[in-house]
Amino acid sequence: MKALKSLALASVLGTSLVSGAAEAADELTLQLKWVTQGQFAGYYVAEDKGFYDEEGLDVTIKPGGPDIAPPQVIAGGGADVVIDWMPSALASREKGVPLVNIAQPFKKSGMMLTCRKDTGITSPEDFKGKTLGVWFFGNEYPFLSWMSQLGIPTDGGEDGVTVLKQGFNVDPLLQKQADCISTMTYNEYWQVIDAGIPEDELIVFKYEDQGVATLEDGLYVLESSLEDPEMVDKLARFVKASMKGWAYAAENPEEAAEIVLENDATGAQTEKHQVRMVGEINKLVDGSDGKLDMSAYERTVKSLLSGGSDPVITKEPQGATSTAVTDKL
Repeated sequence: MKALKSLALASVLGTSLVSGAAEAADELTLQLKWVTQGQFAGYYVAEDKGFYDEEGLDVTIKPGGPDIAPPQVIAGGGADVVIDWMPSALASREKGVPLVNIAQPFKKSGMMLTCRKDTGITSPEDFKGKTLGVWFFGNEYPFLSWMSQLGIPTDGGEDGVTVLKQGFNVDPLLQKQADCISTMTYNEYWQVIDAGIPEDELIVFKYEDQGVATLEDGLYVLESSLEDPEMVDKLARFVKASMKGWAYAAENPEEAAEIVLENDATGAQTEKHQVRMVGEINKLVDGSDGKLDMSAYERTVKSLLSGGSDPVITKEPQGATSTAVTDKL
């Protein structure tokens, strides 16, 4: 009887301990910039492999989409951390949403212009008189800065370029509505290839190579989060586990792609595309420790300030970055 009572007590205590451990986990919500895909593999891997659990975190990952603006989500209390491109984050800050960059997993830009070779384009100087597909909603500013540096007007004509407002697809190039379109190294470029246009019939211009790249996929929080020491500690554990996830994805890209697919509720992604995407994304993370390179930040700000007649920001940002989190890594 005593043995049975001991077993029962142990069972109750065990359940209590497990329950207590679960309750002790700090909750954190992450809002992605786009839909579930290899672009965010590090976070899904960190969740799947228990890296967040190891740091005492219960992380909820919320997919994004064309109708979801991360700055609006966090401003409305729908997330603790958001992933955003720096042009969008700095523009939002200037408009009153006090976003702060706390970590920068992506070291490089994946933006490109992809052109058909049969257009005769061989260098940026050949853009004159051509039609170029450009993403808007804040993504146009690196392009406008680039054209400004080249001295090429963006209002059409023989000496300028005609800007086609491009949706999030590659149809303008496939249907020859544009001579070049905006693509990412990890996504739309491969959509062009998969649509039947061979690589040897294309020419690409990477923003990174043109000196006009802006920072992408950073981690942002509201200023108020950094005023709470407990939240800063929680964020530091989150960044540490996330970067561990990115390191694992770099070493195991196929497994990372499988984990992404398991988390894709839409079922719209293919294994081939996701494996390729994770591989390309790993090149942009490039072994990052999560710390923001201030020279890259300054380059981004300079580009955004000089983005043609309608720059994304009108003055040097103040307090837009913080090392409070990464100093704890």
